[in-house]
Formats: sequence, structure tokens, C-alpha cells
Amino acid sequence: MVMEQRLDVRLRRKIMPTPSGHTIAIKSSRVVGTNVYNTGGEKIGTIEDIVLDKLSPRIMFAVISFGGFLGIGEKYHAVPWALLDFQEDKGGYVVPLTREVLEKAPVYDMEDLIADDGMQARKEAYDYYRVKTDWH
Repeated sequence: MVMEQRLDVRLRRKIMPTPSGHTIAIKSSRVVGTNVYNTGGEKIGTIEDIVLDKLSPRIMFAVISFGGFLGIGEKYHAVPWALLDFQEDKGGYVVPLTREVLEKAPVYDMEDLIADDGMQARKEAYDYYRVKTDWH
């Protein structure tokens, strides 16, 4: 219920233009490389990629890197796009997740994220984060 209310508020906010005049459209090149913060303001990762469903007009999930140094030991997490909230004042996305929740989340190599057309990673992500979906 709380998640549904939060998503409803986000949808209403997204149709209103930002100070720069944008509404809901954004280029993927502006998303990749963006920092991700928890609600406490702690940087918990970076968006490394977004995975699209070619059969529907949807983003399957964001790929967030977490940990590692110079790409060594990097962990990749599939996070449902609905959990990411861009906040201009932070210049990044905020997720309602703690570092501890991410540490226990399913972890993938980059290639594993799109194995099986991304279906396994998507299912595990939506189940783990308890995000409702109507995927085909």
C-alpha cells in the first residue's frame, strides 16, 4: 500500500515540468553513470546500465554497481526501475533501500543479467524487492 501511494505521487510529480522544462523523458546516456543514494543520503552505488524489454515499452531493471575498487570485485544488482526516484538536488537517484538490503540482494555478473533474456534477473529482482508487476 505504501509503495503504491509512493508510486502514485511519483507519477503525478513526473508529469509536471522540472525547472529545466523536462517532464518524464530522459536519454539513457544521462542515466548511466548516475549515483544512487539511500533515503539517508548515503551513496550506495552507481547506475551502470538499464535493461530494456524489446517486446514491450518498458525498462526491465536498472543495473546498479555496488562495491569493488576500479571495477574489481564489483557486484551488479538488478533493481526495478519503479524503485528509483530522481532527485535534482542530489543529482542522482534515491532508492528506499539500505546498504544491508542491497548486500543481501541477488548479485550478478554483467553477462548473467541478460542470460535467459533477463527473465531470471527480472523475476528475482521484483520478488526480492517485493515490487508488483504485470510483466508478460
